[in-house]
Amino acid sequence: MSSKKYSSQILSDARNFRVAPEVTSAAVDEFFKALDCPRSLTAYLLFKHGEHEQLANLTVDPLDYNSTVEFRDAYAATKFLSKYSDLTLNYDLDKVALEKFKKFESLCAHTNSRFRNLGTDPQFKGPVVWLHNATIRKISRILGEFDFEELISSANWGPGATTTIKSRDASPANKFQHEAGITKDLHALFPLETLRGVYPLWASQLSDIGYPNFQIGNKVVTVPKDATTNRVIAIEPGINLWFQKAIGDMIGRRLMRFGIDLRHQAVNQELARQGSIDSQLATIDLSSASDSISKKVVEELMPPRWHALLDSARSRFGLLDGTQFEWNKFSSMGNGFTFQLESLIFYAAADSCREYLQLPSHNTTSREVVNGITHVCFVKDKHQGQAVSVYGDDIIIPSKCLALFSALMEFYGFTINVKKSHYSSPFRESCGAHFFAGIDVKPIYFKNRLSDVLSVYRMANAIRRLAHRRAGRLGCDLAFKKVFGLLMSSVPRSLRLRIPETLGDGGFIANLDEATPPRARHSIEGYFVGHLVSIAKSYKSDQLGVLLSRLWVQSMKEEGNDVPLRDRTKLRFVKRTLVQQWPDLGPWV
Repeated sequence: MSSKKYSSQILSDARNFRVAPEVTSAAVDEFFKALDCPRSLTAYLLFKHGEHEQLANLTVDPLDYNSTVEFRDAYAATKFLSKYSDLTLNYDLDKVALEKFKKFESLCAHTNSRFRNLGTDPQFKGPVVWLHNATIRKISRILGEFDFEELISSANWGPGATTTIKSRDASPANKFQHEAGITKDLHALFPLETLRGVYPLWASQLSDIGYPNFQIGNKVVTVPKDATTNRVIAIEPGINLWFQKAIGDMIGRRLMRFGIDLRHQAVNQELARQGSIDSQLATIDLSSASDSISKKVVEELMPPRWHALLDSARSRFGLLDGTQFEWNKFSSMGNGFTFQLESLIFYAAADSCREYLQLPSHNTTSREVVNGITHVCFVKDKHQGQAVSVYGDDIIIPSKCLALFSALMEFYGFTINVKKSHYSSPFRESCGAHFFAGIDVKPIYFKNRLSDVLSVYRMANAIRRLAHRRAGRLGCDLAFKKVFGLLMSSVPRSLRLRIPETLGDGGFIANLDEATPPRARHSIEGYFVGHLVSIAKSYKSDQLGVLLSRLWVQSMKEEGNDVPLRDRTKLRFVKRTLVQQWPDLGPWV
């Protein structure tokens, strides 16, 4: 068969293949059997007999385990189906999410009321007074000043829906072509005349489509979270989101100068490992952190100029089931700067606690003189001092700061999630990294029923990576070979593509000996393999929105910024991908 016909056949098989219904339950059964521990037997029986509510509410307490192996297995069994969407529960997940949403809106209202009269607030006393003022000073120092040009050049589209454009049409090209939604508060800063001066080509398009299309605010919707509840988010007006992301990036750049790099999670993950070994660091998680950022707290903490900008860009009103309401929180999930804003607040508060206890800093200062100007850069030094690091509401603090930080968070209206915060056991978890006494015990999550070939690849590869970690990355745990083989045999032979781990989940990850790929020709070192990938569809259009999208992507690349997501994806078989080094997963042992 010619190379072209071979590729076409694989693509056809991949697009037409559907996983047999019994494969999902068989894979779940075999996974629990592979773990072979008391908790896996419990989970297996609950799943088999339809006791899904008990299964979804299973928990594991690290304090109950002295053995790393026993905890690792129980943890893996508990978490495997904790986010599975096909569990049958006796309650409405949306209802649970909305009840929680209303609860935290009420808590924000209470916090706002307290902060209107701080002098009479019974919580505003003792160390909290010093810590609050220190947090204000620290935030002001981190943020400094900004100029209008920085705001304009940092703006960008998010990947999701807006109040006027549905998610299936939410490409940058469509947003440039059709988006004109904006709140009146933000429009006061950016009337069409102002946009003509900074985005002349886009402003002409906005004029043609009827800018401004005034929006009351954002729209409250629910999205999947885990097996027990959904998550409430808010869809923002498009132009608001454009500038919200600019503000978020501006805050992120300033945090980076103080050692907090929100582009990466590696620092938190490594600190979680260290904390699980010596117990000097605690990993803290807050319950519904983004739903607890009260308006008055932000107003109190932020410098006036920054607060005015954030307050203009956010949505002050929301729409839930056709009913309009005024937000008690400052910003919600879905807002383009919420993640950076909460990171800023939590870092400043946590580092103020460290200063209060006079613990040495984990951040070292580097000074460099260029053209007579002294530049100060903060660099993380893992060998010195006590660490303070944040990534959203994933917070790492010295264990000695825990009581003080808890009191300050309570003062600001936040609630520490006791189940997901760890300080008294050998277990630590942060940013998707899970360690028990320094050993990687990261579980895998089976979220959706197996449906197509890519879902099989993802599940099989997750299991093999788990098996690789359990064998100390010197091989793959033999106990999981059967479930891996079951998943591989569930797809047609033409789709049993074997690929190195470096190519993601476009095939079954394998050793070189298992894959036996052809060598590259013409004296080139390496191998050729084929794998499936999802690629962005390209527009073939002369619409202005497409041109603006292309120009903006190019400008982002030149400035070293993240490139916005493009259009909806399609499946493609990529053949003859050159692989110079093939990672060795080791044998099944």
